[in-house]
Amino acid sequence: MKLSNATRHFTRFTQMFTQSFKKTLLLLSMALIVVACGNDNRDQKIILGFGPSTYAEQFETGIRPILERQGFEVEVKILTQNMQINPALKEGAIDVAGHQSVAYMLQMNHELNMQMAKLADTASAPQSLRSKRHQSLDVVKPGMTVAIPNDPVNAERAARILEAIGWVKVTSDDIARFSERDIQSLNGIKVLTLDPAQGLRVLDDVDFAVINGNYIASAGQKISDALVVEKTPEEHVVIISIREADLDKPWAIALKDAYESKEFAEHIQSNPMFDGFILPKAWAQYDD
Repeated sequence: MKLSNATRHFTRFTQMFTQSFKKTLLLLSMALIVVACGNDNRDQKIILGFGPSTYAEQFETGIRPILERQGFEVEVKILTQNMQINPALKEGAIDVAGHQSVAYMLQMNHELNMQMAKLADTASAPQSLRSKRHQSLDVVKPGMTVAIPNDPVNAERAARILEAIGWVKVTSDDIARFSERDIQSLNGIKVLTLDPAQGLRVLDDVDFAVINGNYIASAGQKISDALVVEKTPEEHVVIISIREADLDKPWAIALKDAYESKEFAEHIQSNPMFDGFILPKAWAQYDD
């Protein structure tokens, strides 16, 4: 039976349409695969920000190997000042901030209009009161100088150390706005504020200094050799911070697991550099 011309044209049109539709579906599928792969690549890359500190070294030697074995691409950015880290997190230049306490993070959330959240604890260095000129607290007298960090959170921590030994009275509980004006000398000492990283460098020029522990460890000194070691409140131990919106992302879950892992716990506890550090509570499960 012969087909009419109209039927032949319709059949040819149907075949052409079917072939074109199949090609479109194929191209669409390939595009979706490319997009999916691109998303996978983004999900597999983590950019972390640190200041020059032992916290960066903890990551490089203890956490990076764990993440890279799981297939994550890791990039570390060392910023010259800690105050640059949170703005970089807000702008999306980094995904993780590895330098601050809960108290400092909450202060920065307010000041920078951010929504950072704690991801995990890490091994945290306490502050300590140190001196090159004096071997005892008993020698303190009016006119002696004590240097402390100049940022509000660390200044308040340092002032609490001096308050605990009876040298000053702290007159404000406002950590976010704390300054030397909130420290009342009880024995005539003079309190000087300076950049936290300068503490060790000025020990030749002042009588005493309260210094953040990560700088002590980085200099190869022992935290325990101080005149006084801080009993660090929980809100002042160093944490790993990320944007709150990222908490459930695969890379964030993997990073949290790495910081709480037995492998990382053993790495820190076997390294003399970290003697005297405050250990994460999550590691208690590994105690013998």
